Formats: sequence, structure tokens, C-alpha cells
Amino acid sequence: MKDVRKDFPILNRTVNGSPLIYLDNAATSQKPKEVVDKIVEYYYKYNSNVHRGIHTLSEESTEMYEGARKLISDFIGADNPREILFTKGTTESLNRIAERWVPANLKRGDVILLSDLEHHSNIIPWQKAAERIGAEINYINTDDNGEITIEEVKKMISDKVKLISISHASNVLGTIVPIKEICKLAHDKGIYVCVDGAQAAPHLKINVQSLGCDFYAFSSHKMLGPMGVGVLWAKEKILKELEPYEYGGGMIDEVSFKNAAWAEIPIRFEAGTPNVSGAVGLGAAVTYLSNIGMDNIRNHEIELSKYLLEGLKEIKGINIIGPREADKRTGLISFYFLNIHSHDIASVLNTLGIAVRSGYHCAMPLHNKLNIPSTVRVSYYLYNTKEELNTLLNGIKKALDILS
Repeated sequence: MKDVRKDFPILNRTVNGSPLIYLDNAATSQKPKEVVDKIVEYYYKYNSNVHRGIHTLSEESTEMYEGARKLISDFIGADNPREILFTKGTTESLNRIAERWVPANLKRGDVILLSDLEHHSNIIPWQKAAERIGAEINYINTDDNGEITIEEVKKMISDKVKLISISHASNVLGTIVPIKEICKLAHDKGIYVCVDGAQAAPHLKINVQSLGCDFYAFSSHKMLGPMGVGVLWAKEKILKELEPYEYGGGMIDEVSFKNAAWAEIPIRFEAGTPNVSGAVGLGAAVTYLSNIGMDNIRNHEIELSKYLLEGLKEIKGINIIGPREADKRTGLISFYFLNIHSHDIASVLNTLGIAVRSGYHCAMPLHNKLNIPSTVRVSYYLYNTKEELNTLLNGIKKALDILS
């Protein structure tokens, strides 16, 4: 995968006098020149509002916008592009379901089932929705290896459970969750399944039809695309029955002084001027990923995970969390040291040009459950190398020499 590095100009820069080693991909990925060029091309040649004009630029913009929707639909195996809604990102996508679908489908006493490894964005919207309607929230527990087992899911399912919302992959443990099996189990009981795919879509080959979920949300910026745009996929039948999240221009079919009628899906869910350049950029990103091959990306990350897990085990006093097997996690590893704060480790690494993430990673309940104050998270992607991981390992040892 070394050949791809030439496509990412930012990897050529230095930080604090050292070559940049970017290992914070779970927070946001870098963008290839192909994606940036596509966004620039859009603004230089086609910039116009979509769906609202018969002039050439508007028609071309609309074609690019809807073309991106089709590319993304194909990328995740959607039944048709109408099931793809553009949002600001995973967080907004999950909030849309909590704000609109939950009140229309759940009632007081019903249960929403989450897991203990969730990002705050897949906890708080459901907490607030449950408060409004009087529903309850229960949590599936991970095992000692940081995994979610079907046996544990079965224990948590009851007649009161109406929705399971769960991450496809953890942004702290790296755990890949058995979504397909969970969906089958849930649907046998008439339970809907919403998947937070923010940490999975960049790394795994996704097919929502095969997974069998009802909702799937993910973000552009974690998979080589621009910030400020994401996707909510939902089955067409669900979308047709769902009330719009916002109201205004573009999402209507007819308006009078007294009432309004909505446009067809997906347009009824995209009020106002959409982030056209963001959608176009995401379309370019999924094209780039598809050309490389998601299986190739996955194999590269497994190889890096094996290499890094072995290297970290040689460091005295380190505590690695999450699955011990490289093929059970995405491209990230989190760890901590007793009596040394993660921010201090990350600060020393930054002096060496190494970018990692430290803290709770928007998963405070998980850290509290594990009784650890914070972790250092190393997250790698298709452009990272074993040579970079060697530099990281040496950097961690240097940090320990300074901080111990």
C-alpha cells in the first residue's frame, strides 16, 4: 500500500522538525489529492444550487450531487439511491432517528438496547429520546476480550426491546461487532436495528442488505472525504413513513398559506441548500476506496495490527485494551500506563512528529466501566506503514524514559 502515499500531500510535511506520522485516523482521515481536486473542480466549474434551476450550471450540479448519491448507494450495497440521505455526519444521522423515528414507533415502557462500547453520539440521542417518551435504555456488556457475543445479546433481549442501536466497530477497543448475527436475532423478535458505522465504513466492505439492519449511519471525513457531510441509510419503507427532520426550501412538493406537502424521498429529508461539494467529495472518496479495494485495505490493516500488537507487548507496563486478535479489530489500538496520563504520552509523541489521540475518545462510560482514566489511541489507515509504527514504538519508549 506504499504507493498510495503519493496521493496524500499532507504526509510530506514535517511537524516539530520530524516527518509527520499521522496515526489519528479514527478521529479523521487525511484526504487524497483526487478528492480535494474534485471539490475544487466543483467550485471552479459547476457551483450552483441543485434541484432548483433549468440553467446549465444547476443541471450539472444536480447531476454531480445525485451521481454522488448513486456512488455511495453502490458502495454500501443499498437497494437504491433513494435510501441514501445526506447529513452533516454520523451524529446528525443518529439524532434524526432518535428525534423522528423513536417517538413514532416506541412508547412508554419500551426498551432501547445499546452496548457499553458506544460513542457518546450513540448514547445521548437515545437517552434524550427515552426521556421524552418514557422508554428505558439497557446496555449489552462486552466480555473480557472487549467483544460483544451473541449469547450476551440474547440475554438482554426481551419483549420490551423495540430497537437496538449499536456500533459496527468500537472507536476505542477496535472491536468489530457481529452486526449480521445481531440483526437476524433482532428481526426474529420484531426488533429494529440501527448501526453506527462511523468506524466500520472506512475499513470494512459494507453491504447493508447482507447485514440486514434497518438504519446505517457513517461519516465522510473518516473515510478520505471532506468534513461536514455524512450519510444515513434506511430502508425505503421506513423512510416513506418517516416525518422530515427539518422544514423549508427544497423539501416540499406544494405549499399554501395553511399547509404543505412533502417531496418524494430522499429530497424531503434534505431541507435548504445541501452540502453539494461535500457530497461530491464523498463520492470521489468512495470511488478512490473502491479502486484500491476494501479487501486490500482490510488486509493491510490486519497486517499492521499484528505488527503493532507484537511491538507493544514488548513495552514494560503497557496495558492494551480490546481484542487480542488482529482480525477482530479495525485499524486501531488503545492502551494506557498506570500513573502516566495519556495526554503526557501524546505530548511527547507530538514532539517527534507523531500524531495520536489521547483521552476518553467520546466514550467516557466505557472508560469508567474499565476503571481507567483515559487511553492513548493509535489509529492507522491505508497510507500508514510498518516503518512508521517502528518510529511510534521508539517514541513510546522515549516517552516512558521521560515520564517515568
